[in-house]
Amino acid sequence: MIEREAQSIEIVAKPPERLRMTYEDYETWAAQQPGRTEWVDGEVITHMSATPLHEKVIQFLSTLLYLFARFFNLGEALAGPVEMKPAAGSPAREPDIFFVAVAHLDRLGDKKLTGPADLAIEVISDDSVSRDLDDKFIEYQEAGVPEYWVIDPRPRRKRALFYQADEQGLYQLIPVGRDGIYRSKAVPGFWLRVEWLWGDELPDPQLTFAEVAGFAPEVVEALVKMKKGR
Repeated sequence: MIEREAQSIEIVAKPPERLRMTYEDYETWAAQQPGRTEWVDGEVITHMSATPLHEKVIQFLSTLLYLFARFFNLGEALAGPVEMKPAAGSPAREPDIFFVAVAHLDRLGDKKLTGPADLAIEVISDDSVSRDLDDKFIEYQEAGVPEYWVIDPRPRRKRALFYQADEQGLYQLIPVGRDGIYRSKAVPGFWLRVEWLWGDELPDPQLTFAEVAGFAPEVVEALVKMKKGR
């Protein structure tokens, strides 16, 4: 009887091939894709589907910023997927949210933002941690985006990092005040109570806007009663 040595066969899943193309080809290709994609150094990045929590935070922040920017005629606040292409050779990213000041609205075309936003916001998901904290941090800093927020609403993380560019164009971490409030520089007068982002239910963005905009307490109270009465 001949004994044969058992051999173990390790099956390794082959990673998907990365799609590479020029930016000109990417523009045509991306216009036909249903999901979110980005172009970095000739490589196409396809994003995973977002979670409800991720989208709820984006909806809350983008609506709040949109209402504030429109009410005070400060510029435009948009939620993705909208492409931001800061320069000819730079990556083509789709920030979760960005704000463009009135003085720079000429950068915002029909299809994309050509030039840096005044504020970019990324909400972290499981597949975007290093991309948001490292890659985009460097890219947005080099592109001249004056302010960058990284929001991580995932359970047991719950952190918000706020960066503002110094005189040398380098991001500096701006601490949240003792009152739990962060005050934006890129969006004059706008402030955010960070704990709003961590509740089981996010606040009503319209009522929150009234508070941030400085409406009189009786006006805010009247709005609350009106919404409850619907």
